[in-house]
Amino acid sequence: MTISFGSINTGLPKDIVKQLMDAERVPVQKMEAGKTKFEDKKKLVAELTKLVDDVKVTANALVDERGLKELKVDCNNELISVDLDKEIAQPGSYQFEVARMAQKSSAFSSGFPDRDETSVGVGFVQYTLPTGESLDLYIDKDNSTLDGLAKLINDRKIKGVRATVINDGFGTDDPWRLMISLKDTGDDYLAEFPYFYFVDGDRDFYLEHEREAHDALVKLDGFEIELPINKTKDLITGATINLKKASEGEEFTILISEDIPAMTDKMNDLIEKINAVLTFIIKQNTLDDKSDTSRTLGGDVTLQSLESRLRSIVFKDVKTELGEKKVGSLGITFQKNGTLLLDKKKFSSSLTADLRLAMEILTGARDEESGTMSPGFIDNIAKLVHGILRAPDGMLPNRKTGLQTNIDQINKRIDDKQRLLEQKESNLKDKFARLESTISKLKGQSAGLSALAAQASNPVTQLG
Repeated sequence: MTISFGSINTGLPKDIVKQLMDAERVPVQKMEAGKTKFEDKKKLVAELTKLVDDVKVTANALVDERGLKELKVDCNNELISVDLDKEIAQPGSYQFEVARMAQKSSAFSSGFPDRDETSVGVGFVQYTLPTGESLDLYIDKDNSTLDGLAKLINDRKIKGVRATVINDGFGTDDPWRLMISLKDTGDDYLAEFPYFYFVDGDRDFYLEHEREAHDALVKLDGFEIELPINKTKDLITGATINLKKASEGEEFTILISEDIPAMTDKMNDLIEKINAVLTFIIKQNTLDDKSDTSRTLGGDVTLQSLESRLRSIVFKDVKTELGEKKVGSLGITFQKNGTLLLDKKKFSSSLTADLRLAMEILTGARDEESGTMSPGFIDNIAKLVHGILRAPDGMLPNRKTGLQTNIDQINKRIDDKQRLLEQKESNLKDKFARLESTISKLKGQSAGLSALAAQASNPVTQLG
């Protein structure tokens, strides 16, 4: 009698342990799938947080009048340029004239055919600075060219003095010259030009041209004013005036006024940031029969609350000196699709017609009796998004924490299950190994019994 077995001693599939463990891991796979849904929601919360933070940054920059206010200046741009500090500058009109530019002391030497070969000779230079400091330079044979002379002057690092070798560009046989100039302009820096004494030079060296320093002369509303330099911030409050060119007798207007288009653009930027949040909410809440709300924020109470609060601010009354007003009076309204619209034309017209009232609606009004500020539209937006983003109890951080808690709990269950599965897999491998060994032994014994049975059935063998 023969006992038969499968391809291995047990007759079971070779990957029986793997098949059993794959079946055991199905719950883990389901937990992993559930975790990805929470992770998808967390990513959406992070995206929404970024959009709300953009609103916060923009609103904080505009939350007071100085942040929203913009000024522009019109003037003769060929003669001057004007930089405004909007923190302190005020609208106004000024008559201005640049009669003379400030200039510095400078001197031009006689010409030489080259800069680094022809000798000026050996000797010395005496120079007295406006401070009274005396400069004495001794010129030896090694430094007797224009380049050498300039290098010695510059190497002494006498404050405010600079020497430069230049080509005058006139195309003569002796185009190279030494120019000595002071850094500073104005009457206080009137220099006494150097005295040069050289002997044995290839060419005579002397100062061919000299220019003395003097102050700039301007007229502001008809009054003459001298300036030591061609730049001043002391004439018009909040304005830095840079003189470019003099034109004596040419009077022009410096007009500082509110930059309504720039202020409108700033407000439009805030509205666009708010609309990005509203568009996100609308997109999440747009559901159909194919929508998987387990992976999105569709219908989420967080989105509903955020949208409701934003809408309430738009419709909220704001205190002004002329009574309670709504931001809608400036041209900010909701569209049919749920987003905000800034009517730029109406907004600009409102600022032009009554800038103070518009500012009070947007950035709040001061109570003259108490000295306190009542919040405006932008204040209310800034306060709302600050609360929504505030950690750890803000609406969005709290939602993010809740989703992360769910993810952490699933990870813990997965880790616990994985440890049990690893232990179970090890036990199964041990059991099947022992079973394999037992079956192998039984198979060996069966073969022995079969051999004995065959011998017993042979009579010749039995008579032996």
